[in-house]
Amino acid sequence: MTTMTAAAPIRTLADLGPVAQLRAGRLGRRLPQLVVGLVLYGVSLGMMVRGNVGLAPWDVLHSGLIRHLPITLGQAVVLMSFVVLVLWIPLREQPGIGTIANAVLVGLSADATLWVLDEPAALSARIALMIGGVLLCGVASGLYIGAQLGRGPRDGLMTGLHRRTGLSLRLVRTLLEVAVVLVGLTLGGVLGAGTVVYALMIGPLTQLFLPWCLVDIAVPEGRGAA
Repeated sequence: MTTMTAAAPIRTLADLGPVAQLRAGRLGRRLPQLVVGLVLYGVSLGMMVRGNVGLAPWDVLHSGLIRHLPITLGQAVVLMSFVVLVLWIPLREQPGIGTIANAVLVGLSADATLWVLDEPAALSARIALMIGGVLLCGVASGLYIGAQLGRGPRDGLMTGLHRRTGLSLRLVRTLLEVAVVLVGLTLGGVLGAGTVVYALMIGPLTQLFLPWCLVDIAVPEGRGAA
């Protein structure tokens, strides 16, 4: 006789593999929410670039890369996403549909935003773009993470290093972001006040918006939550 494993609705981030993510239900909401979140993430990146008062740490690296490669900023985001995914292999991280979507959609959306949005002349307008970009990134992070369809490439690198090294998530994230900023600066990337604002605010903003965006899913009993 076959015993069925019950599935319990869960109101927290679940630690599921890619197949379990898809079987957890509510795809009619989760897939559109994922796409909207990732597109808005790319828009927020473009807003910070046009604000020109500093970029998020990883985007300091991306802005440095395009000084040496004949690619757009969005293409640099996509390229680095897949480079980071290669680093997942020894860490044994499992990509989900959201991981691959993140690797592609954020860069495409960022380039589209840069195509339609010009850099304003007034400093006040540029600061407003930067602040708006950080706020929008917090909303976008809540949406895409709350869809529970897999970590983004950079988030997965952070959690994988956390599991492998035993270091705290906060320390791993700090070390990673310091490293990419230093490499980005070496390549000629853009660092400024916006980088500091992003570093200080993105965590609290994501924590603020995530509960509003987190989708209840069915998780088999015995499976852990993140």
